[in-house]
Amino acid sequence: MKKLIKNGMIATDTAVFKGDILIDGEKIIEIGSDICADGAEVIDAAGKYVLPGAVDVHTHMDLDVGFARAIDDFYDGTVAAACGGTTTIVDHMAFGPKDCSLWHQVKEYHRLADGNAVVDYGFHGVFQHIHEETLSEMREIKEKEGITSFKVYMTYDYRLHDDEIFRVLRAAKEAGIVITVHCENHGVITQLRKEFVEEGHGEAKYHPLSRPAKCEAEAVNRMIHLAAMAGDAPLYIVHLSSAEGLHEVLKARAEHRPNLGVETCIQYLILTDKEYEDPEEGLKAIMSPPLRKDQDREELWQALADGTVDTVATDHCPFHYKAGKAEKQYGKDDFTKCPNGAPGVQERLMLLFSEGFMKGRISLPQVVKYSSSNPCRMFGMYPQKGSLEPGTDADIVIIDPNRKTVINENYIRGASDYSCYDGMELEGLIEKVFLRGEEIVSDGEFLGKRGDGMYLKRGESILAV
Repeated sequence: MKKLIKNGMIATDTAVFKGDILIDGEKIIEIGSDICADGAEVIDAAGKYVLPGAVDVHTHMDLDVGFARAIDDFYDGTVAAACGGTTTIVDHMAFGPKDCSLWHQVKEYHRLADGNAVVDYGFHGVFQHIHEETLSEMREIKEKEGITSFKVYMTYDYRLHDDEIFRVLRAAKEAGIVITVHCENHGVITQLRKEFVEEGHGEAKYHPLSRPAKCEAEAVNRMIHLAAMAGDAPLYIVHLSSAEGLHEVLKARAEHRPNLGVETCIQYLILTDKEYEDPEEGLKAIMSPPLRKDQDREELWQALADGTVDTVATDHCPFHYKAGKAEKQYGKDDFTKCPNGAPGVQERLMLLFSEGFMKGRISLPQVVKYSSSNPCRMFGMYPQKGSLEPGTDADIVIIDPNRKTVINENYIRGASDYSCYDGMELEGLIEKVFLRGEEIVSDGEFLGKRGDGMYLKRGESILAV
């Protein structure tokens, strides 16, 4: 049956206008005003905003960190995504066994996601060591799997050193592949964490002190120059958290450095390091990079307003918090033992809508740009995803701006037992979510089923052209 969304305020990344959207099967076939379609199911969207389905290009479903595993698998996590208006994710793979091939984790993640995800999904590959065969595997995986982006880490056990990163960047430049990077200075962080623990400073408040903003800024600067030396290789900086890191990006923008994409995450726009003051509650917000100061938060909002930052993601990676054997409690006496990560895939779109658009920080087209269209441009899914145009997938979110969203235990749809945004009352409420023409959420009720999500073979990024 055809579906006709009538009289909504349609939001794209360039405009907001009143109109109708006609859906036939999985695709949008017409957008206009006063559309008539005999026999179509009519959805009245008068007084409501109609947006493309949100796209989160930084999640960690079912992430194995060695001593703990993220509690949202590809079913629970994508149900949360769907209920929050996110209809597509691109998940960052965990590290695999020592010296494994790049193919190992590709196969493992298909095992975890295929038949379980309820929204459409893709993967970022991951480097944890460099051999000649891994560089050739990167190209093979792009050609066979449509995985057109791979991640490297500058910290953690499987971090790459500068010479290895340089080799990856050169190979990626030649293959038209985007390299995404976690930018922090590993040596300084390791030393600070060691000193705090030895001095008996194990409380959550020492987590941000052990990962200062300058560690991020130095690594961002280094990565930008490494990419330049590798022939302006396509580079995407994940989860930018600080004003100091942003300043390095601003310098690169002023120098017209090409092929640079920059992501921040919703937590760095909403929360600050005050979350760490309570030694127990602070465990909820232990993530890397850590939450920063008010000034960092405001400068990141301004970077969205002026277009310096390209996308807003989540780094969604939840663990149990409540007492008992909850993973977050591993850090109650020593923050370095707390698994890094927090939920966010359900909250992101409405936080951007309420705290960004409704409070006048950014426009509604910018909400669409940062949550939908730009992520798809960066990672080779546009315009199939992230847009409202005839011929594209009918991934659609309807938001009623006159209702409110209250974030509490009744709101949570994933496996997490908390939200970092507990108690917030947001302006607006997601009324309906459509995935390829099928209504999968209605007033917070999930209507889809396990395995509805399709694996996406992605095309070329705008960073790689």
